[in-house]
Amino acid sequence: MSERIIRGRIDRSGALVSADAPLLRLQQRAGAGLGKPLALPHLARLVALAQRLDRDISRPLYAADDHSDIHALVRITPDADGVSLEINDWRTRPPTVSQIPVIADSAIAPQGWTWECDQQLRVVALRAASDAPPVPGGWEGRSLSELFELQPDEDGRFPVLRALGRQSRFEGQHVQGDVAAGRIAMTLSGEPQFDATGRFTGFRGSAELAEPPAPAAPVQGAALTDPAFGSLPLSDPQFGRRIDGALRGPLSRIIATAETISGQFDGPIRADYARYAGDIAHAGRHLLGLVDDLADLQNIERPGFKAAADEIDLGDLARRAVGLLGMKAEEKGIRIDAPKTDDKMPATGEFRRVLQVLLNLLGNAIRYSPENSQIWIRVDREGDRAMITVADQGQGIDAEQQAVVFEKFERLGRTDSGGSGLGLYIARRLARAMDGDLTVESAPGQGARFTLSLPARDGE
Repeated sequence: MSERIIRGRIDRSGALVSADAPLLRLQQRAGAGLGKPLALPHLARLVALAQRLDRDISRPLYAADDHSDIHALVRITPDADGVSLEINDWRTRPPTVSQIPVIADSAIAPQGWTWECDQQLRVVALRAASDAPPVPGGWEGRSLSELFELQPDEDGRFPVLRALGRQSRFEGQHVQGDVAAGRIAMTLSGEPQFDATGRFTGFRGSAELAEPPAPAAPVQGAALTDPAFGSLPLSDPQFGRRIDGALRGPLSRIIATAETISGQFDGPIRADYARYAGDIAHAGRHLLGLVDDLADLQNIERPGFKAAADEIDLGDLARRAVGLLGMKAEEKGIRIDAPKTDDKMPATGEFRRVLQVLLNLLGNAIRYSPENSQIWIRVDREGDRAMITVADQGQGIDAEQQAVVFEKFERLGRTDSGGSGLGLYIARRLARAMDGDLTVESAPGQGARFTLSLPARDGE
């Protein structure tokens, strides 16, 4: 069932004084009625929060009775006489039998798993379909970030962690993990769970296989035998992935907790404490970026690394990069002059790798440009090469710095927390793996122009 907008009104004493039929029925099934205190714990808690903050809030709403579980989105507007409610996307479904039910095989998608976790993301149930890879042993009580390596989205964030802070549903959380058959990639989605008092108790969801399991790499040479990593040599790619996972899990939990505090999801806190938590989350994301860079570094330096040869449009990828980083530029008053919609430049390269290079170049330009300046992105073609250039109005790079700017861990003497010194090294390695190149033109005080060139292809 889904209804468009359901309205209600609560007076200053907390009594429901008017309500559309679905809300009133729920209030009556909870043993109350009009003129009585609101008998829906989760909604009552949100009302109290809006009154305490003295501002509008919008939150997911979850309620249940003997007939159904109810999911909706409520907007709560406080005023001098009470609060007004507007409830959208009111949906009902059969009630949950228990907080942690037995999961039936028939509910599991082919080649997938179903899972449940508590409010601290500790797994409490995990089941595989008959034709899916078997679940790993020893999963009981492990957190999702320990069981899986969480992968960030294109914005560098983690859907499951954002949902944890908001106690809302999520989808599209890409993960990787190791099973007996090898390494697998999966996509998680989940629904928040609440008990009868409206308290958040965790998530229930599914994990669908994203690609066939990769065969496990043979182990050769001297091995590290620590139980956390198994018997793996330091040079083995799986060792790097295990290290990546060991770092990613704790960092993800730090970021999630800090963002929850900074966002004041559980109520207001002192402004300086919220800023401290925001700083912690920012530092955590910086460290997570370093983990990503190290993982990329190991990947591109392994023997036989090759990039895919997709048919791409550099103009389209430039606009995507601006869409992802435009907010950061606006925060500094920086204007980005990007290719127009009809500016196309067909090329050959791996879509996600080219976008990765452009995000690095544009991110650097934003980071090191002065406030209220401008960045230009231009596409062009010379012979059989398609090119895209990112130019800024920063302090520029002298000839000596240009000679080393693409070297590993090179930060040109900077001591700030802007990056790892791996971004440009990785970007050039990726460009050359796609039969292209990455070059720089600059002079002190005249900004910098980074140009990515790739094999051109004829337009459609």
